[in-house]
Amino acid sequence: MNPLDFFLEPLQYEFMTRALLTTVIAAVVCALLSCWLVLIGWSLMGDAVSHAVLPGVVLAYVVGAPFALGALLFGFLAVALIGGIRNTSRVKEDAAIGIVFTTLFALGLVLISVTPSETDLNHIIFGNILGVSPADLTQIAVLAAVALVVLIVKRRDLTLFAFDPTHAQAIGLNPKFLGALLLGMLALTAVVALQVVGVVLVVAMLIIPGATAYLLTDRFDRMLVIAPILSAACAVLGIFLSYWLDAASGGLVVLVQGVAFGLVYLFSPRHGLLGKRLAARRARASDAADRGVPGAAATNVKTAASVADPAPSPEPTA
Repeated sequence: MNPLDFFLEPLQYEFMTRALLTTVIAAVVCALLSCWLVLIGWSLMGDAVSHAVLPGVVLAYVVGAPFALGALLFGFLAVALIGGIRNTSRVKEDAAIGIVFTTLFALGLVLISVTPSETDLNHIIFGNILGVSPADLTQIAVLAAVALVVLIVKRRDLTLFAFDPTHAQAIGLNPKFLGALLLGMLALTAVVALQVVGVVLVVAMLIIPGATAYLLTDRFDRMLVIAPILSAACAVLGIFLSYWLDAASGGLVVLVQGVAFGLVYLFSPRHGLLGKRLAARRARASDAADRGVPGAAATNVKTAASVADPAPSPEPTA
């Protein structure tokens, strides 16, 4: 078997093709949204919404409605409950998030345990990307398209809201509406990624790509390009690895994203751990040379002279 056949072998199976398309779609929309979540500091909110949709999915199964509808309703319910608790009590936002998402997630677990089902509802928790049907793929593609269109059309307003809500309000924008819009897209995106990696790992796809891109660039418009490209590449690699290693697809997709973040965290030229140390070392050496520190500039001069004329001829004598 030549290398090309080895790489193309997984695509011979229809379920692998659907899994690959679904994962790439979910990875792109999650990565785009993650740029704003990381910038604003809403990582915990993403965790809350992704877990809170579980009871909605189970109830949708019970009444025979689409899973996405139940998940979307409970995603919006979670956002509303968090905002209500935060605005009408002394409880701070992080505590409100923890209360709401743990309670709703526990409700989902209870509903799974008492609901007779011919379908393994545990797939909702851990994902079942290899079991995605053509109807599921169509549903995910439509929801992702809606989220992408809204995020792209409103990207300037959302970016201004993320950087400076006060300035956004001063020029006529409504920060409350923009915040609610972003939370709505968060709920919608969580539903898109739900069938790919499950409830538990959705938060990783909503946070890791944006955090990785944040370490690679200082410009937000570049983040919006880097994060989806990087996330899609990790999705493809994770799906192929799951085929070759016969391992969990959703887990490998997130694991590859985590490894990519680790590499960027260490080796990013400007913001990586090693990159910053190398830059600081070069800055200290340059500063020492500019101040004429003995052993720094002198050594550099001697080194340059020896390279230019390694063995100078002795001067002639009379």
